[in-house]
Amino acid sequence: MFNRHNAKYTPVALPDRQDLSDEEMVAEAAAFYDRMRRRHTVRQFSEKPVPRSIIERCISTAGTAPSGANHQPWHFVAVSAPDLKHRIRQEAEIEERKFYAGGAGEEWLKALEPIGTDGSKPHLDMAPWLIVIFAQRYGTFDDGTRFKNYYVPESVGIATGFLIAALHHAGLSSLTHTPNPMRFLNGLLHRPASEKPVMILAVGHAAANAEVPAAAKIKKPLQEILTVREGQAVGEDAKPAGA
Repeated sequence: MFNRHNAKYTPVALPDRQDLSDEEMVAEAAAFYDRMRRRHTVRQFSEKPVPRSIIERCISTAGTAPSGANHQPWHFVAVSAPDLKHRIRQEAEIEERKFYAGGAGEEWLKALEPIGTDGSKPHLDMAPWLIVIFAQRYGTFDDGTRFKNYYVPESVGIATGFLIAALHHAGLSSLTHTPNPMRFLNGLLHRPASEKPVMILAVGHAAANAEVPAAAKIKKPLQEILTVREGQAVGEDAKPAGA
């Protein structure tokens, strides 16, 4: 963490070293892939409560993510109070109605048709927890002096990925929600102007009747998302995965 009074490099030995064989690494990678491919975004949540301790531990996992200059430019607000969740829903739906009324543009709305979304967001009430993710554009020292944070969108994006993976690993479902604009969240959640809300995660157990869009199960194959350059001479054509 950035310390204005001790901003110098002090190396320490690598802790928590892993030393797996190639076979063990293949097995671990395969097991993690198998677990993560079973993650589904859902919009129907059950009323089954989720202990606060689980949410806290998953957010702790998010806090281990790498960040620009190790400034950790994120803040998470976990909301379970029904009245506050409902106020968030009300404010979000104001923006969503504008979005679906044409503010998004015809092309974007057409792209969303296979997902089956609209301006109604009941999951913001139903999910036992809403986790609102804020990006800290700058930090402040105790005396109020500002310092700049670096690679904020990238850092917060990585931490959010850690959080979604941790929630899934704990047996929970989640839904990413990004009404635009989201500045209303600063006021509702009493967050400073230095923070920008970037996402609402609805979190809980999937309802017994939960559904997912068929289109959401279509994932690009490996050869479309990976190019491998391995032991190639300069000028050789790269080969797609599986070639």
